[in-house]
Amino acid sequence: MKVLVVSDIHSNLAALDAVLDDAGQWDAGISAGDTVGYGPNPEECVDRLYFKGFRCVAGNHDRAVATVETDWFNDDAQEAIRINRRQLSGGSLRWLGKLPTELKTEFDGLKVSVYHGSPTEPLTSYIYPETAEANAEDYLRLTGSDVLILGHTHIPYRIEKKDDLILNPGSVGQPRDRDPRASYLILETDPLRAEHRRVEYSIDATAEAIDAVGLPHRFATRLYSGT
Repeated sequence: MKVLVVSDIHSNLAALDAVLDDAGQWDAGISAGDTVGYGPNPEECVDRLYFKGFRCVAGNHDRAVATVETDWFNDDAQEAIRINRRQLSGGSLRWLGKLPTELKTEFDGLKVSVYHGSPTEPLTSYIYPETAEANAEDYLRLTGSDVLILGHTHIPYRIEKKDDLILNPGSVGQPRDRDPRASYLILETDPLRAEHRRVEYSIDATAEAIDAVGLPHRFATRLYSGT
């Protein structure tokens, strides 16, 4: 079984479409949160995931757009949340508001758990590779997972413990590992295999759309450096 895993799309439709084109045929889709925020096309990104049947968890930006609880975001992120909220239909806002903070599922008997941040702080905790490595056995035991998928850091990684995996697909729409290409993951279940992939997309198109809808300009410039 082939599972397409994405995270941190952040309303970047050009990047999401490039990933969907590059991934080819797949059997199931998972998103580790933050479909919206920062970027210019929240409605279209929600539509892609919804109509393609992705199983999704909430990210901190998804929850903020749905609830208008933005006090702990910086000023630019708050402005992006306000703009994205105005762009979204009522149905999309309701969909975002109903997203769970935890997803547990199985693929071919493989137990998979998904969180945006961490199993203990699903919306807010940043689990970078060093932390994932240090706490891997605890996280896997806590969640009862064969595969644990996390997002939020915008940095792809793979931690292997015996036959179990902790994976972060990186960010589709706003990478922060100094590689501006959209980042995603293909998980195959038989045999178990995880492949991180990168794909180029039209950053110019997204940057121009960011400026056109009045989002803070730095959200456009950072895309070119992957930071």
